[in-house]
Amino acid sequence: MPVELTSTQILDLWHSALEESLKRDAPDLTLRQLAVLLTVYLTPQPHTVRGLAAALNVSKPAITRALDRLGTHDLLRRKTDEDDRRSILVQRMVKGSVYLSQFGDLIQSSLADTTSA
Repeated sequence: MPVELTSTQILDLWHSALEESLKRDAPDLTLRQLAVLLTVYLTPQPHTVRGLAAALNVSKPAITRALDRLGTHDLLRRKTDEDDRRSILVQRMVKGSVYLSQFGDLIQSSLADTTSA
């Protein structure tokens, strides 16, 4: 049966996961960078800069800056689309999968702590 949480409990859950993430040796991502990363990993491929900008309702330069940062951490990679050289594809990387898996574990752990209290 799903657990019903209040808005305050959900925010506390998010806060606990973020706080624990910062204590680890993980990249310190902005909200926009995290949104881009989650969108690429949780929605069907292929992903393009143009498509991410439309999906997140932000400019292409903002997506490019987020991808630059995510790329420096090897979480995502950009590649020119061989079928349409004007289009840039965004590809998942193993390190990005690991990052999100560990972040999901932190959220799950925080949820267990919240529901057992």
